[in-house]
Amino acid sequence: MTEFDRETGAPTTAEAAAEAPPQRRAGRIARSTALFALATGASRIAGLVREIVAASYFGVSAQMSAFTAAFQVPNLVRSLFADAALQAAFVPVFTELLERGERREAFRLASSMIFLVALILGAITALFILLAPLVMRFVVPGFEADVFELTVALSRILFPIVVLLGLTGMVVGVLNSYDRFGVFAISPFFWNVAIIATLVGLAPAFPEEDEIYAYAIGVLVGTIIQLALPVVDLRNTPYGIGRALTAPLRLRNLRALGDPTVRRVLLLMLPVTISLGLVNFNLLINSLFGSLVSDEAPAAIDKAFRVYMLPQGVFSVAIATVLFPTLARFAARADFDGLRATMANGMRQIMLLLVPAAAAVLVLAEPMVRLIYERGQFDAASTELVAEALFWFAFSLPFNGLFLLLTRTFFSLQRAWIPTWIAAGNLAITALAALALYGPFGVGGIVAATSIATIASVVAQVIVLRRILGRLELGRLAWSTSRVLVAAAGLAVVSFFAWDALESALGRGLGGQIVSLAAGLGVGALVYAGLIIALRVPEAHQVLRLLRLRR
Repeated sequence: MTEFDRETGAPTTAEAAAEAPPQRRAGRIARSTALFALATGASRIAGLVREIVAASYFGVSAQMSAFTAAFQVPNLVRSLFADAALQAAFVPVFTELLERGERREAFRLASSMIFLVALILGAITALFILLAPLVMRFVVPGFEADVFELTVALSRILFPIVVLLGLTGMVVGVLNSYDRFGVFAISPFFWNVAIIATLVGLAPAFPEEDEIYAYAIGVLVGTIIQLALPVVDLRNTPYGIGRALTAPLRLRNLRALGDPTVRRVLLLMLPVTISLGLVNFNLLINSLFGSLVSDEAPAAIDKAFRVYMLPQGVFSVAIATVLFPTLARFAARADFDGLRATMANGMRQIMLLLVPAAAAVLVLAEPMVRLIYERGQFDAASTELVAEALFWFAFSLPFNGLFLLLTRTFFSLQRAWIPTWIAAGNLAITALAALALYGPFGVGGIVAATSIATIASVVAQVIVLRRILGRLELGRLAWSTSRVLVAAAGLAVVSFFAWDALESALGRGLGGQIVSLAAGLGVGALVYAGLIIALRVPEAHQVLRLLRLRR
């Protein structure tokens, strides 16, 4: 009989379970998270380099705002119908079939879904390319005519990424179900590298006013590479599924619509699609209200969002992604104690990592933006605008991490309509708050609206999950978070004064900026580490144990 590791949810034999030391078994999921975070960190750093290069070319110009808006539309459709939504609906059903030993049925489900994704998303892409002017008029009503025309043209170049990302989502969903996260984590690194190389290589071929097209082409090239890498990994898996899932598409696969497991995925995908789509509409709200503030505002908010996503992607996305298959296994086995424990530990880890990140961003937003972006067309005024947005994004940083994890908990339980209603409330709060705040507070008011909505959504998720699962170890979370907040306050104070003193001494040359900011963050991190250990935060000791673990 197959046994399962309680910490990781991974299948194991009885002999292996007996031989593996408990500490090693307990550290498997932590190691997966750490490795995923490292790979994601490399990808995010590459993403920052991409943003730096793009900022040097375009600053926060109208061109960049056109690209931002053009990219958000296919990105929204991607979230609705492609990678994130597909994985959230597909992984629990696929995992359940594997848990029941129905391996052949699981693979047939995956193969059928790949075919349907290619067919449906291909049709959506063709329709959008035809109707792009009509769609974009609703997205950026405040753009001038020339900026609007550029936005339409760029959106037509970018929209095919929807099909590519949909196929990527399916392949990655299969790999993640087998706890294979490496290629998924590192592929964005190559995506970013491809964009940078294409932009730098192609830009000279365009007139200066059209160089933004090189950026859009780079995104398309990078997305092709991002699909190719997990496909290669899938074909090389030891599970005997690569060739079946990447076989040529055939019209007879239309019969998949009659497969009850396919219908389950599609029915589960409906609320997931709506939920994720509503969440991602927040970005469109930012562009909509930003276009009413100025032509530069949408680009400024997007630049701040890219910096904000560095700690978000390294920590919360890593934790939520690695834990999702585990949560799905516990849910499939009706092991709600294991699910609760896994979710609660993930919440504490997110607070441990993202509260100090938020504190650092709050006190050092301006020097961060200056160091990352301020060169070429990106001037001091651009820095001030982006730093304002980043400051307000910081308040939502730990809460967005919790939101990602709790949303996946609902998906693992196949209770997808609940986050859908919560996401609808999130969107309503964002829109109303942005409407009230954009006039008096500009960019800061728009981003503050997003933060308010995120915090409210997390509160709603916790209330509902407590009704479903009972106790959620909230007392332990509060105990841990209170000590994390004390340590993060120490980090903020030390980081700011260390940076300020060094900047005054070294000036704002590139070398001086690097040294002062790195030293401020480094000293602050050391103070934070010392304080969480001194305050006996249990999650800190988990990290220390992780560092000592050996495979």
